[in-house]
Parts: sequence; C-alpha cells; structure tokens
Amino acid sequence: MQRDFPTLFDLARPDRWTGGVIFASPHSGRDYPDWFLAESRLTPFELRSSEDAFVDRLIAPAIRHGAVVLTARIPRALVDLNRGADELDPRAIEGGASGRASARVLSGLGVIPRVVGHGREIRHRPLPRAEAMRRIDDAWRPYHRALEALMDEARGRFGQAILIDVHSMPHAALSHLPGTAPELVLGDRNGHSAGRAFSRRVAAEAAAAGFRIRQNSPFAGAYVLGAHGRPAEQRHAIQIEIDRSLYMDEAAVRPHDGFDATATRIEALIARICALAEGGRRTDMAAE
Repeated sequence: MQRDFPTLFDLARPDRWTGGVIFASPHSGRDYPDWFLAESRLTPFELRSSEDAFVDRLIAPAIRHGAVVLTARIPRALVDLNRGADELDPRAIEGGASGRASARVLSGLGVIPRVVGHGREIRHRPLPRAEAMRRIDDAWRPYHRALEALMDEARGRFGQAILIDVHSMPHAALSHLPGTAPELVLGDRNGHSAGRAFSRRVAAEAAAAGFRIRQNSPFAGAYVLGAHGRPAEQRHAIQIEIDRSLYMDEAAVRPHDGFDATATRIEALIARICALAEGGRRTDMAAE
C-alpha cells in the first residue's frame, strides 16, 4: 500500500509581519490518510479524541494582526509534533525502541503515539522500527524545520522571535485544581522558554482580556517550547492551553454555541500579544 502523507501543515503570512510573532497549532491536524485508518483499530471519530480540535480556527485571525500562522494538518495520532524525535515508546515499535522513555512516553504518548484519549490503543500491532523512523523523517522533521526557519527569520528581521504555541485541554483535566478552574493555562517551562518579563506581560494581557489564567500548572509546555524557546537569544516561546469546554462539545467533537464568543475573546488576546511584541521590539524581552 502506498503510504504517502497528506499536506503536513499550512503556513499563512500576513501582508505585513510585525514584531516577529508566530502563532502555531501542532495538534489540530485532522487529515487522516486512508492507510493510517486501515492500520488503526479505532474509528476516525475515536481517533479525533487526541486532537486539539478547532484550535487552527481559533488562531487563524492572527494574520489580521500581523502574525504568521503555522498549523499542522497531519494528525497527532499519527505523529506527535510536540514530542522529541527520540521520545520513542518501546511498546509502540517492534523490537522496542531506544530513546527517552519518560513516564509520559511509556503511557503511550511518545512521538509515535500508541494511544489516544482514555488510553485507547491506536493500532492492532506495533509498527516496524523502519516505518516509525520514516514517519519521523517525513512528517515530524519538516514541521520543525519550518518552525525553526520562521524563528530564524523573525530573529533576523525584528531582533526577536515570539512563538505562541496554542493547544486545548480537556475540561476534565482541570477538575483536580483548587478553586475556580482556569480558562487558559500559560506555560513557559517554568521560565526556561521565554523571558520572565515577557511571560508576565503575556499573563497580564490574558487577564486584561478577561480570561481566568494559571501558569505552568498543570501544563508547562513540552518539546516545542524546549526546542524553540531560547530567551537568552531573544527567542521566546509560550504555550497557551485553552479549556475545550469554552468552545466545543468535547464528546461530539464539534463547536457549540459558545464558539463564536470564545473566538472573539481569543482574537482580542491575539491582538494584545501582537501589540505587546511590536512595542517590545527595542527592549530586552528577557530582562527582569
């Protein structure tokens, strides 16, 4: 069977890029190749439980505010773009796998995922190692090359690169938190992927836009932030997790009546971040 990949990602540029801001969504892809569906034990609907569904739609207006937008089309269930190429689950690949076998990877959430939501196994059997490596080479690497090139371009043109990596979180993931649940969780790998001053400003803008926020807990960021956020080089990367219940029916995987209102609120935050980045071009965004 021919195992070609669909288009891996969409890259949209504004008429005028300002401030070096990039909004990205690595987990909202929903182009499932027929060959992948054939190897899966799950239905297409069940596979969608791993998506950050509709986040690409929520960040699309960033173009109007002078930001570049990078959105994955390849689904997370096939290759997880927010994991390292060496985060290999030995139960997902024939003969085991060398690499970083963290608890997260061993739970089935490596770069070649073994499970989707609720721990449901994706495939009938492990992948041959050569096929796993092919998927990393042909799908994972091009996305990260494109993102790194954008960060390089922004740094060269504007003196800074600002990546806002946008995800969604199940509402149930917030149920254990004390007090009122946040609507957004902002992550900067506990100060390692973005300058602290810049992170504080983004948090202030999110609060000013009317969102209940929490920082670095329960989500601080994963591979994307670690690989592309280097604040000492004026390369800042912040993750935003959006509570899915704000805009979608999680069980049905479809937007609900609150989608448009949430989209308007998210666009207001996008505009604030872009304005903040433009205003901070001649300041040290990593400074305290």
